[in-house]
Amino acid sequence: MAVMSDPLLSVDGIDTHYGESHILFDLSLSVGEGEIIALVGRNGAGKTTTLRSVMGLTPPTSGTVEIRGEAIDGLDPNQIRKRGISWIPEERRVFGGLTVEENLRLAAHSGDGDQSAGFEEVYDQFPRLDERRDQQAGTMSGGEQQMLAIARALLGPETDLLLLDEPSEGLAPQIVDDVADIVRELNERGVTVLLVEQNAEMALGLADRAYVLETGRIVHESPASELLEDRETMESYLGVK
Repeated sequence: MAVMSDPLLSVDGIDTHYGESHILFDLSLSVGEGEIIALVGRNGAGKTTTLRSVMGLTPPTSGTVEIRGEAIDGLDPNQIRKRGISWIPEERRVFGGLTVEENLRLAAHSGDGDQSAGFEEVYDQFPRLDERRDQQAGTMSGGEQQMLAIARALLGPETDLLLLDEPSEGLAPQIVDDVADIVRELNERGVTVLLVEQNAEMALGLADRAYVLETGRIVHESPASELLEDRETMESYLGVK
């Protein structure tokens, strides 16, 4: 587990709206270099909106978002991606009609110039994808598609911070463990992770620190291990007994 260092990502007092609907309220959090941070909460709490706000997909209407002290709120998602932040959305969203290799080649060419120098490294890291280079992504299992989504995010501009949205959704328990191992290995290789997860026990088992979100507000912050042992808070805010 990493020790809290200078923030890589700082979110300070953001409010975010969808049209007339106010979703996030004065939300602040920080992610230190090398940390895994879990953002947990019930469905509809605003977890995905938080990631979308960081990535510039649903820009905050007030407050600031900074990466290494540089304000990025107001930048478009492509500019934010070039600053080392990569987002893996809920439900993976791989190109099902394309092969594994075609999915990865699209990602490798998505930045400034051809980033395929790291292409074989991705296959070394994900041997199962190497075995399925020529298989259509839509025919793979949910766990394999999640691996592909993670691998795809690591191509293109270098990733310093990975925003990972519900990676365990719809996966069998054993595959959830495999995905957790991948996230842990990426972190050990130097990738900082902000993890949104409905599966609180999985997320807290991985994370250094945790934030609990309820109706668009941060209501609890602590070391992840402390929250995991705090059954009263787990039940009250997350419905975990």
